[in-house]
Amino acid sequence: MARNRSCLYEKYVWEVPVRLTHWVNVTAIIVLSVTGFYIGSPKTLGLVPADFVMGWVRVVHLTAGYAFAVSIASRIWWAFAGNRYAGWREFVPFVYPEGRRDMGRMFLYYLFLSRKVPHPTGHNALAGATYLLVFVLYLVMAGTGFALDAEHAPGGMMRVLLAPLYALFSNQGMRLTHHMGMWLLIAFAIHHIYSAWLMDVKERGGVMSSIFGGYKPVKRGE
Repeated sequence: MARNRSCLYEKYVWEVPVRLTHWVNVTAIIVLSVTGFYIGSPKTLGLVPADFVMGWVRVVHLTAGYAFAVSIASRIWWAFAGNRYAGWREFVPFVYPEGRRDMGRMFLYYLFLSRKVPHPTGHNALAGATYLLVFVLYLVMAGTGFALDAEHAPGGMMRVLLAPLYALFSNQGMRLTHHMGMWLLIAFAIHHIYSAWLMDVKERGGVMSSIFGGYKPVKRGE
């Protein structure tokens, strides 16, 4: 059942770095996915070779990749520098008994097996644990992406820094991992939007609106 709005007040939860990195990630993932589709399955769009269509697509893809990598690094840093709702503990609820209980309650709610849902001020426990996996996937995508790009310069700094990835993956294995990671991120985005809408509209949790302004409706006394 939705909470009584008269018992709530607006609390500043998501700081600017959290919201900024969120929207940089959203934009970068969209650009990377669109350009990645073209790079993986190119079409003849230029009238002459001088149009350099694939070259420009790769430039856009790599630029978005660097923006994505900077955003990831910034968010990881803010997990140690930001407020409690942005902190690293939000992403490892499974190490605490209360966090494990909240994960179970949220899981039952998502499966429509329970009408009772926790109302945490920050991330719910199940979402926090999921975001940890998503950030691991982010790192895999950034690493494999830069490693693939660095193949054109065998003696370059990026090739040297990412040498362990070349030992773990063949060229085709790395491309397949990068491609599969894109589809996993797209699948996550679909569920993320659905669950955020569910909590925002059905439970009035302020999830979607808070990522714009930073404020969430919180029960008085919390």
